[in-house]
Amino acid sequence: MKQQNVLGLTCPPIPIVRIGFIGLGNRGILALERYMHLEGIEVKALCDLRRENVERAKQVLERFGRPVAEDYSEEGMWRRMCERTDIDLIYICTDWLTHTDMAVYAMQQGRHAALEVPAAMTVADCWRLVDTAEQTRRHCMMLENCCYDAFALTTLNMVQQGVLGEITHAEGAYIHDLRHHYFADEREGGYHNHWIKLYSQQHTGNPYPTHGLGPVCQWLGIHRGDRMEKLVSMSSRQAGLSAYARKVFGSSSEEATQPYEMGDVNTTLIRTVKGRTIVLQYDVATPRPYSRHQTICGTQGFMQKYPVPCLLLDKYGKEPLTGERLEEVLEQYKHPFTATIGEEARRKNMPNEMNYIMDYRLIYCLRHGLPLDQDVYDAAEWSCITELSELSVRRGSVPIEIPDFTRGKSGTI
Repeated sequence: MKQQNVLGLTCPPIPIVRIGFIGLGNRGILALERYMHLEGIEVKALCDLRRENVERAKQVLERFGRPVAEDYSEEGMWRRMCERTDIDLIYICTDWLTHTDMAVYAMQQGRHAALEVPAAMTVADCWRLVDTAEQTRRHCMMLENCCYDAFALTTLNMVQQGVLGEITHAEGAYIHDLRHHYFADEREGGYHNHWIKLYSQQHTGNPYPTHGLGPVCQWLGIHRGDRMEKLVSMSSRQAGLSAYARKVFGSSSEEATQPYEMGDVNTTLIRTVKGRTIVLQYDVATPRPYSRHQTICGTQGFMQKYPVPCLLLDKYGKEPLTGERLEEVLEQYKHPFTATIGEEARRKNMPNEMNYIMDYRLIYCLRHGLPLDQDVYDAAEWSCITELSELSVRRGSVPIEIPDFTRGKSGTI
């Protein structure tokens, strides 16, 4: 099938974006509730294997005075939803391993696709997303909400204005103590059928790279003048999940004796074509405080969000700015998304500002026929680290090449 790159893809404006939701568990139901606060949308269909989740979603629509949506709650019915010609966007909030198949099928049926992170778990699936988007010329956006974090957006604004000078290094991470969630029932914050625990028993590397990597790649202009070229990845031994299971369930319990391939901490070092470096880390199995690092180094400045936000700019002297002085400078360079859409989120008492900005921007761009903030190449580039980091770990932390999903077009826009 003929295809061409979709860099800067625009599609005809959609005045009212008609949406079908697949996956209405913990994240899906929250997404549906956020969409109740957006203008220019209609929820046409709801899909989940668990009847109780669909019923809960129906109650959300009723509570907000929205029209009744059609129910797709049987095995495989998500395909029938994608085939509906009165749906413009398929919004996917299912488990990791199903994201690619659903997004690919949705695009093949003429729908735009928005899918939770990571978009794909293998390099082959990353290519499937790219090829399908290029063949169908449909949008495929991975829902990386951390790109809309206020600090990340301010950093992006400062980078684009040259405030930090030439950027040479950045760091991102997903560090989040999820030990309880690995073993909890879904009703108590766990995962459906403990799918994340099963994945950790079979795989190593960094399976969840995009929260840390997404903002970094936007700062560095990845596939917008530079691209990631190679990586080296290393994992620690696994001990955290087993120790937690012994503490909670006892040493002889089934939970405590299950083996894991996934190390407690994975660290991946990435080099770009322009010689810039990225440190990416993953840790959900230790008691470390939550962190995404969000660190950037330039020839004229340094910024970090975790563990304590600070900024150092040559023009302000040798001491890092913190506290009120930091807030003054961050306010000066506040990104327009934060200043406008973020303020709207606060007025509406939305529980998560960056999620609201992400959803708002997706719908705004579709309604106005604009390129999306995150395209299919972002989805592929950020997600491919999952398999490539595992390959590097299993081969003794050897360098692994990172594909150019734009096929040489990374410097054209």
